[in-house]
Amino acid sequence: MSDLVAEEKGYGRSASETSRSANGGEIFERRTGLRGLYYHPVFQVVMLGFVCFMCPGMFNALTGLGGGGQVDAQSASNANAALYSTFAFFSFFSGSVNNKLGARMTLLIGTMGYALYIGSFLAVNIHPGAGAFVVTAGAILGICASLLWTAQGSLMLSYPTEAQKGQFIGIFWAIFNLGGVVGAAVSLGQNFDSKVLGNGTYIGFLILTLIGVSLPMLMANPTRMIRTDGTRVESVRHPSWKTEIYGLWVALRTDPMILFLFPMFFASNYFYTWQFNDYNAALFDIRARSLNNFVYWLSQIFGSLGIGYLILDQDRFKRRFRAFAGWLVLLLLVFLVNIWAYFYQRTYTRQSISPTSPKMDIYAAAYPAHVWLMIFCGLLDSTWQTTAYWLMGAMSNDPAKLAVFVGFYKSLQSAGAAGIWRADAVGIPYMNIFLSSWVLVTAGLIFALPMIYLRVKDHTDIQDEALVRMDDEGYVHNAEETVQDSQTVLEK
Repeated sequence: MSDLVAEEKGYGRSASETSRSANGGEIFERRTGLRGLYYHPVFQVVMLGFVCFMCPGMFNALTGLGGGGQVDAQSASNANAALYSTFAFFSFFSGSVNNKLGARMTLLIGTMGYALYIGSFLAVNIHPGAGAFVVTAGAILGICASLLWTAQGSLMLSYPTEAQKGQFIGIFWAIFNLGGVVGAAVSLGQNFDSKVLGNGTYIGFLILTLIGVSLPMLMANPTRMIRTDGTRVESVRHPSWKTEIYGLWVALRTDPMILFLFPMFFASNYFYTWQFNDYNAALFDIRARSLNNFVYWLSQIFGSLGIGYLILDQDRFKRRFRAFAGWLVLLLLVFLVNIWAYFYQRTYTRQSISPTSPKMDIYAAAYPAHVWLMIFCGLLDSTWQTTAYWLMGAMSNDPAKLAVFVGFYKSLQSAGAAGIWRADAVGIPYMNIFLSSWVLVTAGLIFALPMIYLRVKDHTDIQDEALVRMDDEGYVHNAEETVQDSQTVLEK
């Protein structure tokens, strides 16, 4: 194991240091000056945001164009089906990989798949017969994306204090979605007078993605991070793969309420297929698609910051109240967006609008109302994702447990996306895809409500941190034993 991975996982730290920081028994002095700025949790979350700005952000900009910017969306739909299939499978184990390799190494490996995927669209734009390469690149990206998003979730949820989690999620989500905004702006500028997406757009996306590949190694070592309240960010130290895999079962067994969030996780990327392929690509020309893509990702910035700052982290209200308030906002947005979209979807079918039929331009009389729907779709997406992360963060402060939860989240999210992207590729009616999306998001909220009522507390206790209490053999000590052991070490 390299020194980087060993240091990042906390090997070599003293038992007293680990025990004190795990139980909040010691407040550490924070660095000052430029080092203090670099090691500030907000600065590191900003850097994490730029990793995703460059990689998943460019992926989103490409996907948001519908069909990856291609006239025929079938190859892109098949690539997305392959991507989310491998993503779904490997996400169940990506939390363990993250705990074993450390967040920076996991992020580095994860970013590489995005460069390959975007490069595959450049290849197919030059050689139209290279569709199989796009699908293969999509499958590889699924593996890499499972690693990137698990590492991202673990860091984003472990760096803030309990009172800051909504803010940190909002900051990350705003920067991450700025990648989609910039990518969409590049596409709009380069293709304003075009009928097809040019090579220059794909090359620009590829360059930005390659920059993102280098950023994880510039981030701070998580073991050296201290939160704003002086507590140390606890890293994970499990020496065997057996213990790591067993941690998946331990997290599920000791916190079964996470099961109530599984329908919400499953639905969280499902609606992308209708929004991007069956609405944006189906109805609009490349200029309008680019503008729709731009406002979609721009609105996500306001959605994530709004729900994070205005509701989920309002200290004047108890955390349970904020959880219910966030749920209600989501419910209202779900029905507003889907009722609005239904009135558009009932006017066209897959047969009535073919890939080569005339498309709506930005100068059409009906376009302003249609673009506003894209804006509200973006608001719903960012609010949904931010709330889902916040609910996971409300269940635990343990980075190992959060990595497992995020792994479950990305795995189920990807399973839903894989199925619906494949359904779109084989030509399932647009209305069927739309209605199934509406039903799933509604069901996700209904199932999440009992979890909020029964599990979300105003503060997270040591009893909730199962994995931080698990020893190297996989035995989970009870909270009293953990506190006593900590006190014994401190006395010595």
